[in-house]
Amino acid sequence: MTIDHTAKRSSELEVGNAKRAQLTSPKRKNLIVNAFIMGSAGNQSVGIWKHPQDKSAELYQSPEYWINLAKLLERGKFNAVFLADVLGPYDVYKGPANVGPVAKAGSQWPISDPSYFIPLMAAVTTKLAFGMTISTISEQPYHLARRLGTLDLLTNGRVGWNIVTSYLDSASRNLLDGKNLPPNEERYARAGEYVDVIYKLFLSSWRDESFKADKKTGVFTDPEGLRHINHVGKYFNVPGPAITHPSQQKLPVIIQAGTSAKGKDLSAKNAEVVFLASLTPEALGASIKEIKQIATTKYHRNPSKIKFIGLVTVILGDTHEEAENKYNEYKANYSDEEGAKAMFSGWTGVDIDKFEDDEVLSNVDHIAIASAVKKWQTAYPRVEKWTKRAIIDEIKVGGSGPVLIGTPQEVASEIQNWVDISDIDGFNFAYTVLPQSFEEIIDKLLPELEKLGLFWHDYPNASDSSKYLTFREQLFGEPSLDKTHPASDLRWKADETREAYEARIGEALKKLVL
Repeated sequence: MTIDHTAKRSSELEVGNAKRAQLTSPKRKNLIVNAFIMGSAGNQSVGIWKHPQDKSAELYQSPEYWINLAKLLERGKFNAVFLADVLGPYDVYKGPANVGPVAKAGSQWPISDPSYFIPLMAAVTTKLAFGMTISTISEQPYHLARRLGTLDLLTNGRVGWNIVTSYLDSASRNLLDGKNLPPNEERYARAGEYVDVIYKLFLSSWRDESFKADKKTGVFTDPEGLRHINHVGKYFNVPGPAITHPSQQKLPVIIQAGTSAKGKDLSAKNAEVVFLASLTPEALGASIKEIKQIATTKYHRNPSKIKFIGLVTVILGDTHEEAENKYNEYKANYSDEEGAKAMFSGWTGVDIDKFEDDEVLSNVDHIAIASAVKKWQTAYPRVEKWTKRAIIDEIKVGGSGPVLIGTPQEVASEIQNWVDISDIDGFNFAYTVLPQSFEEIIDKLLPELEKLGLFWHDYPNASDSSKYLTFREQLFGEPSLDKTHPASDLRWKADETREAYEARIGEALKKLVL
């Protein structure tokens, strides 16, 4: 069966715009706009680094690339660069441990540590923030607190940590003594304790203003403002204190991207930003509603202090036909089918090579495959049969997220539709051709979103280009953790004696173990 994917996508966009036209009161909000990238040539769209205008293959060897990208994104008033990461190759396809397809296609392989790019970008910007994915299996929490703390200091408080528990056994085998990943429940239990240790190190081991560097008195750090956290748990024993002093925002912004039941609970408890990848605004809205409900009823949090960000790839043209032609060109001339198969197999943990090209995957016994395919069935109901061939063709461009194709006005209208239906707070914009994708978003799409009241005209305090804007200030207008967050009471305030703090820390810690 041959599927006209361009016609399908264009038809769905038209349906979305029709829904949008029926709404009498469209929502207005300053959408959070992030650039979604990785330390690799391939991210969501597989193989398009081969395009003559693409410069992503320079990622590993060119500081100038990262510097220029940061300048471009701050010119466009982007909120942040969201740096995704994986710790191993997608090696399930034709496996076991078959690295060949992703190596040839450049599908998130090879991949560099994203933390090293942040200082390059931070050095030439003052408002652009940086969200970084770091797995809770990658290192001990004490070391991560040092790494995050150093980056937050170097960026003047512009860093966020995206908490993940990892999903690739290829990563686990290299990090956990050759073992596959623990079961989902154990991974999240360990991650929950991991996050608690991070909170304690950042918030309760240094009293505010205890870092002095005072040449007159000779006091570099006030020893009375330091305390050992003495964490003793099931997975970690960490005495502390944190080895770096706090930044302007004290704690990096907490981001979370898990969508399993355990992942949603971790988000509801901890996240200030939740990253979701849904193919329809209805599915996106359902996830947002569920996480907000858990946050409110179980953890007594203010849901307005949690921002939700969706994944999207946009392909723009001056006419609709031009945009469609670009999409078709990417798929026909630059995408990599074997790389796409390897990516899908890695996401699901099931070797898709076991199925025939025309086998309908919605009917297979593998739960992971059927669950993944259901996303596309729901998003594009006009497609009669989601075969292996159809799925792989779909993810060549845009990967696991939606792709919006059209003129800037059409795509902006569809984004309005997503906002109205899902109440999403912003988007992680993936790319096809780098930096062209972001140049087109900045010069063509964002002005249209601004006209709709969906994008700010400039950063807060934009008149002073030398003034730094912390990540949390960007999101919520203040540098401190929201008072309803379970970790907020851990903060050791400047005017609080050690005795007073120790007297109340027990109650503050109880919030972390709800």
